[in-house]
Amino acid sequence: MNVRYRVELSQDERDELSALLSGGKHAARKLKRAQILLAADAGASDEDIAISVAVGGSTVYRTKRRFGRAKRGNRVVGRVPWGHWKTLTFLAGLRHDGMAWGWDTRF
Repeated sequence: MNVRYRVELSQDERDELSALLSGGKHAARKLKRAQILLAADAGASDEDIAISVAVGGSTVYRTKRRFGRAKRGNRVVGRVPWGHWKTLTFLAGLRHDGMAWGWDTRF
C-alpha cells in the first residue's frame, strides 16, 4: 500500500521552521526535518524533496508520516501496524503501596 501523506502547515508553523533554519546551532536531524516539512508544504514531490535535502526517500516518507497533518476534522490516514489491530485489556488491583495483581487478555 503506497500511502502519500500531506503536510499542511499554518503560517505560524512556517515562520517557526524558517526561523529555525535561518540561524543558531541545531541538530542536523532537526534541520533536515524542517527542510522536508517546508518543501512538502510547498507542494514538492517526495523524490524532489529527497534530492534537494540530500536524504533518502524513506526519510521523507517517515518525516511526513510522523509530522503530517490533515485539515481540521479530517484524519491523517496511515497504515495499520503489523497488518492488523489487536485489543488489549488489562485489569489491575491497586493498593496504596503498589499494584496488588495484574492480568491481561489479548483479542
